[in-house]
Amino acid sequence: MQPEKIIDAHVHLFGEDPWADSLAQQMGHINSEAHLLEQFDKLNIVHGIVMGNDDPTPDAYQMDKRFHYCVGLDGAQLLRLGPDRVPAMVEEHLRREQCCGIKLYPGYDNHYVTDPLYEPYYELAEKYNKPVAIHTGQTQGSQAKLKYCHPLTLDDIATDHPRVQFVMCHFGNPFLADAAAVLEKNPNMAADISGLLAGLEDLDGYFIFKRQYVEMLQGWLSYGDYWDRLIFGTDWPGVNMSNYVEFIDRLVPDKYKEGLMFDNANTIYQLGLEK
Repeated sequence: MQPEKIIDAHVHLFGEDPWADSLAQQMGHINSEAHLLEQFDKLNIVHGIVMGNDDPTPDAYQMDKRFHYCVGLDGAQLLRLGPDRVPAMVEEHLRREQCCGIKLYPGYDNHYVTDPLYEPYYELAEKYNKPVAIHTGQTQGSQAKLKYCHPLTLDDIATDHPRVQFVMCHFGNPFLADAAAVLEKNPNMAADISGLLAGLEDLDGYFIFKRQYVEMLQGWLSYGDYWDRLIFGTDWPGVNMSNYVEFIDRLVPDKYKEGLMFDNANTIYQLGLEK
């Protein structure tokens, strides 16, 4: 049974964008903030966390109050905007209540998370006590490089920055065993389970024909004692919202759903929402 209140801790707002428009249409949706909030209302999703794709300029990330956001960074942005200028921009965002963290995009960006380029942002995350969410696992399109976004790369930064809260996005899928090992070892590592479906699926057939994948996923989610560090997210607009909520509802044992679909995101991202 689904919880009465859900937090979607991984969505993207692209604005007017032909690629995002097409992707949302394939999923049976419209690429707009208003349409996403309509889906929230239908599915008892009371809040969302936007994983930023904009430049971290001061006027970026204007959005409805039902969203928090993680200010997005990649190496190309840092080099284009000037590595010496960007930390101050990011710090301005982190001072805002609506900004609940930082998002990194290794894989799409050809830098490992251990690159010195990112050290100022781990320091800022510690200073403001806000998480760093990091893309891991499979990517959209063939131009990204998986070696940069393998979940094992997160072990180094979690170990070297024990006072920073990290969030491994997508549970490192399909590198599930490695993701579970990193999560179990590092108490400052959480993981969201967004984007685990590749599109709009017939779930009855999916749970039959993709049975081995589903069983592996369930097994590695249960591998360690970290259910209080697993977070629900969808990866909008790359999924059909109701389809994905039902998928997670089928995937996760009932006793963990309330924590995974509301409490854990509320605690880890320090959203301050009332139940």
